[in-house]
Amino acid sequence: MTITPAPGGFDEYEMYQVLERACAKVGLDGRDARLLRGHTNAVLLLEKEQVVAKIARKGTDVESVARTVAFVRWLVEAGFPTVPLHPCEQPLVVDGQAVTFWTYLPQPEHPVAAGQLAGPLKTLHSLPPPPLALAEHDNIRAIRRSLAAITCLPAAAIRYMEDEADRLEGELREVQFALSPGLIQGDPQHRNALHTPDGSAVLCDWDTIAQGQPEWDLVTVEVHCRRFGYGQAHYEAFADAYGWDVRKCTGYSVLRDIRELRMVTTNARKVRHAPASLSEIQRRVDGLRRRDGQLPWNIL
Repeated sequence: MTITPAPGGFDEYEMYQVLERACAKVGLDGRDARLLRGHTNAVLLLEKEQVVAKIARKGTDVESVARTVAFVRWLVEAGFPTVPLHPCEQPLVVDGQAVTFWTYLPQPEHPVAAGQLAGPLKTLHSLPPPPLALAEHDNIRAIRRSLAAITCLPAAAIRYMEDEADRLEGELREVQFALSPGLIQGDPQHRNALHTPDGSAVLCDWDTIAQGQPEWDLVTVEVHCRRFGYGQAHYEAFADAYGWDVRKCTGYSVLRDIRELRMVTTNARKVRHAPASLSEIQRRVDGLRRRDGQLPWNIL
């Protein structure tokens, strides 16, 4: 089951108005645009142009989008495997909303395999610092920010997650990380990578780029393989290709629980834009309370 939210927090008319004005600014034809993804940002394909337009989620700071654009340009110059930007001035700002345009890569029905993420991620983790300021990755702060904005869950569920955040914050202080800190993607997963015509894979969606521990990227891949039906073999292919298995880290259970709590709280915060997702959020919270680490999650 895939639950489709209001794209980027916009109603359909509003989204297409922003798209039309952005396309007009750069001379692109968006009349045949169709929505590709809409859970976080509104991502649309301009069929005639074979260009992808990405309208940042309503309320997103334009400066953060500009930083993402600068980072991607730096990656391209470094020869890193990423989806390239469309050649125009970016980001565009329409009614306070940031819009970017990207090269379109046609995709087969199956997502990128976890094993294909390993090479690009390992390369990313070994890159030198870019010439721009990036935030320090902080899952606990992100969890608390989401908890403060959740309005769809009963008080008892929110208190439970607040207590979990407190517990995990304390346990995180004792975790001994094995890998050297550096650049991390922040949310590497099957749907944040794309197939290329030559059969390789490139990373995309750099909104969560940060400085931090590579273990956060690795545990994110593990969570996605386990929770979304890809299976243990899928993750093991990734770990073999990367050359390190995050499950062998002494702090794995802490990192796993933090990452899952962040995923749940982030989605719960967005329910006002995607009311059909509420039942799935409740399922996940109930699963966390039962310590059910194998409960399958439906894609939101």
